[in-house]
Amino acid sequence: MSIDRDILFRLATSTRLERVMRSVPRGQDLAWRAASRYVAGTSVAEAVRLVREFHGQGVAGSIDQFGELVGDPAVARRVADDYVSLATELAHLPEDTWLAIDLSHLGLDVDPARCADNLAAIAQALPEGRRVQVGAEDHVRADAVLSCVLTAAGRGLAGRLGATVQANLHRTPDDARCLLDAGVHIRLVKGAYVEPSDRAYPYGEPTDVAFLRLAHQLAEAKAPFALATHDGVLREALIAAHGPVPVEQLLGVRPDVVTDLVARDVPVRVYVPFGHNWFRYWMRRVAESRGA
Repeated sequence: MSIDRDILFRLATSTRLERVMRSVPRGQDLAWRAASRYVAGTSVAEAVRLVREFHGQGVAGSIDQFGELVGDPAVARRVADDYVSLATELAHLPEDTWLAIDLSHLGLDVDPARCADNLAAIAQALPEGRRVQVGAEDHVRADAVLSCVLTAAGRGLAGRLGATVQANLHRTPDDARCLLDAGVHIRLVKGAYVEPSDRAYPYGEPTDVAFLRLAHQLAEAKAPFALATHDGVLREALIAAHGPVPVEQLLGVRPDVVTDLVARDVPVRVYVPFGHNWFRYWMRRVAESRGA
C-alpha cells in the first residue's frame, strides 16, 4: 500500500481538515466542485431525482443519507426516524430502489441492541421487495455489524436486508457463511479501510485473490449477491465464468462502465448518496483512487 493512500485515508476522517477546507476563502466551493460528481446533492429530493434518471436508463439505485460515527443517542434516534420515513417513501419510487446505511450512523457505537432495533424498524417499513443495504465499516466494528444484521434477519426480515462483506478481511469467509445461512443478500467488496496486517490481506494481489475466491463460492452456492468493484479485470473474469452477475457501482466512478454493462444486459445498481456530510466521503473516494 502506498504511503500517500494511507495518509489520505487518515485525512478522510479528519474533522480538522474539513473545518479548514470549509473555512478558507472559496475552500468549500472548490471542494464541492470536486466532490459533486460522487454525490447526488444535499437533499433527498436530489437523490430521488437521480434515482429516477437511472431507472430510466435501466439502472437500479440505492439511496444513502451521509453519516457515520454517531456518538449521541438523540442523533441516532433522529437518523433512524429519517430512514423509516425514507423507507416508506420508496413506495413512490421505482421498485428497484433500495436504501443503504452505515450502522455507525444508526448508533452502533452507542447502543448495539438499539441499533439492531432501528435497523429492523427500517427494514419493516420498506415496501415488499426492497432492501436496506448495510455498509462495510472497519474491522473493529465487524462483530457488532454482523450481529445487528443477523438479529434483524432473525426477526423475519432477511429478505429485506443486504450486508457488505470485505474480501480483504481474514474473517470474511466465516461471516459470509453466517449471512448466507440467514438468507441475507451479500454485497462483495474488496475492502477500502486501512487495516492491520493481522486482520486483513494487503492491498493488491492477495486481496484480489480473496475477492475471486469468495465470488466463486457465492456463485456456486447460488447465493443472492452482487459484485461491488470497479476492478474491470476481476469483474469481467467473474461475468465470463458465471454469466451476468449483478454489479454495483459508486456514483461518479467510471460511468462509462455502467453504460457498457447495461448494454450487455448485466444488472447494475448505483450507490446514490446525499446529505451535508459529503466531505469525508469525497476524501475516501480520492484515497481509494490512489490505490486503484
